[in-house]
Amino acid sequence: MNSEKIIIGSRGSDLALWQARFVQSRIEELGHAVEIKIIKTQGDIIQHLSFEKMEGKGFFTKELEKELLEESIDLAVHSFKDLETNYPEGLTIGAVCARADHRDLLLIREEGLDASRKWELKRGALVGTSSARRKLQLRSHRPDISLDDIRGNVPTRVAKLRDGRFDAIVLAKAGLDRLEYDVSDLHVHILDPTEFIPAPAQGALAVQIRDKDARIAGVVAQLHREDIAESTSIERRVLNLFQGGCQLPLGAYCHKESDTFVLRVAMAPTWQDSLSQIVLRQKSPSGLAERAVETLQSQKV
Repeated sequence: MNSEKIIIGSRGSDLALWQARFVQSRIEELGHAVEIKIIKTQGDIIQHLSFEKMEGKGFFTKELEKELLEESIDLAVHSFKDLETNYPEGLTIGAVCARADHRDLLLIREEGLDASRKWELKRGALVGTSSARRKLQLRSHRPDISLDDIRGNVPTRVAKLRDGRFDAIVLAKAGLDRLEYDVSDLHVHILDPTEFIPAPAQGALAVQIRDKDARIAGVVAQLHREDIAESTSIERRVLNLFQGGCQLPLGAYCHKESDTFVLRVAMAPTWQDSLSQIVLRQKSPSGLAERAVETLQSQKV
């Protein structure tokens, strides 16, 4: 056992701690002592505003990055989709180490069900989400439904649904899967990712480190998955080229079919605008994100 303890920075939600403990267990398997330090972020503290109404970017990451730069932690574990595409000077991604199911899902109360309608969601249903990306795609495919903001961690949002404040809510499937959260009393409708495009890097975990910390870089490099990094880098490059963050209604998902990269992007300037959606295929990942942005810009998105 390496006696020099490695300190992981994490948010305090159940899901964030699951992610931090996942990385902790992997590093401990390599023979290192590890502890987790819980850090509150702006996104955890401000619960009454949707993301597009909050100022700035990096709502769930800035405080972690600050502590990393100040060397009070050795690494930070992030949901990769929450992380800004431009990192603060002195920080880098040391590993992209796992990707769970990338899809979104609808959790629907029995009162909100109608099997004859798209997504089994009744006409005029009230759906909870604070994501501009999800609002855009919900509104585009089901213009009859109503939307309202919902914030909080997974258990908090599910509790609001069960209390009858919404007919349905949208969640990332990865979060429910990782928490093994019991929603057997609710109807689960998994959204087709070729139609309802996930957030860039949804379901993936990223380990952020100081770029000059050779010791930690050497440790976390052993967790890195190049195949996951390759696809998520394309998705996040699309977001970066549009200079977007949580407020931008943009979905991007890239995967390989045999030896071909397939990239799907859905976006609009705001979630109230018309949805533009494209699918691109090419053998090499090089330039694929740039091609997607050029295609969307030619459509005057």
